[in-house]
Amino acid sequence: MPEGDTIFRAAQTMHRALAGHAVTRFESVLPALERVDHDRPIAGRTIDAVTSRGKHLLMTFSGDLILHTHMRMNGSWHLYRPNERWQRAARDMRIVLATDTFVAVGFDVPVAEFITARDLLRHKALAELGPDLLDAGFDRLEAIRRMRSHGGEIVADVLLDQRVLSGIGNVFKSEILFAAGIDPFGMVADLPDTDLERIIDLALKQLRASVLNRSQTLSPVSGRRTTGSLDPSAKLWVYGRGGKPCRRCGTPIQAKAAGLDARLTYWCPRCQPGSAAAKTLRAGT
Repeated sequence: MPEGDTIFRAAQTMHRALAGHAVTRFESVLPALERVDHDRPIAGRTIDAVTSRGKHLLMTFSGDLILHTHMRMNGSWHLYRPNERWQRAARDMRIVLATDTFVAVGFDVPVAEFITARDLLRHKALAELGPDLLDAGFDRLEAIRRMRSHGGEIVADVLLDQRVLSGIGNVFKSEILFAAGIDPFGMVADLPDTDLERIIDLALKQLRASVLNRSQTLSPVSGRRTTGSLDPSAKLWVYGRGGKPCRRCGTPIQAKAAGLDARLTYWCPRCQPGSAAAKTLRAGT
């Protein structure tokens, strides 16, 4: 699933390629977008900006129109030169938007809608977003307040709640908690402020490093690394490494599906010791 760093970089790359250019062609297989295009043609409008909010991507056009997309698990945006061959099958195309120099193609995009600036202000999913870790104006105090308001939940689930912090996905969730030495199954209420502050510091460090270090592509995971190692086989501390030795202590990495979407959480039981209650949750008893 694309995380905040992926969407941030996608927005940056698309903004550089598309902003200031007029749309020469627009097409979509999504009925809702087709209806808006029929009533308020997209071709001929200027693309003013492409920005991100957490995992949401916003493309703003002249004439008070915004294309809001969310990638969920499998969606992605690709950029091509005119007449360049696509890297994905045409059957996966959901949106095509072309200018004189680039073609932006949205593949398997599950959430896409046109909204106005007024709609944006009262958009429920966007209005409820927590502080964006990649926003220059990130509010640390508000982030801690929102985490504290979920004291009865395990910290791994809270990090995935975009209403608390926006931008963290399943990969960073496990990587941040490993680097912080915190049991992912511990309750937020049991964590001191110093632990919450360390989690936030590491979240900022890892997401922002990923944005700075990755190549100029829209790929969700190529180049993402949290270990600091230049070894291509040692990019991540724990994610996807269930049963393999911890890179720090050699203890086998554990994995467990948890939360509403039963997403896998990875951790080292030695480097991330927890309370008796957290250990019970780990074991699923």
